[in-house]
Amino acid sequence: MIVRSLKEISGTERDVEAPTWRSRRFVLASEKVGFSMHETVMYAGTETHMWYANHIEAVYVIEGEGELVNDDTGEKHRLEPGTLYLLDGHEHHTVRPQTDLRTVCVFNPPCTGREVHDENGVYPLITEEA
Repeated sequence: MIVRSLKEISGTERDVEAPTWRSRRFVLASEKVGFSMHETVMYAGTETHMWYANHIEAVYVIEGEGELVNDDTGEKHRLEPGTLYLLDGHEHHTVRPQTDLRTVCVFNPPCTGREVHDENGVYPLITEEA
């Protein structure tokens, strides 16, 4: 059994920050459970373009408001507490938070914690050694 608190992982290598977001990684590939789980806050007034070519991501909004744009179709969706979106088709997408947007994200395959978005918004596929 693994028990971890947000307080415990804040300020460690599991706490990753970029110009438009901060992500604290509770569960990573090293735990060998088949997924990773992160708490991510996207900052108000920013815009983040992403494309998970190598991962499926589910995102559940806990707090805040914003907009999700499917860049492949132009379709827009309102983000608010209680909303979940699933990127099951590797969609190019943009998130535009109107307020700080707090989410819980689950990735498959699991992230190692070393990934950074490349110039296309893609996380590379990094695996843990057996």
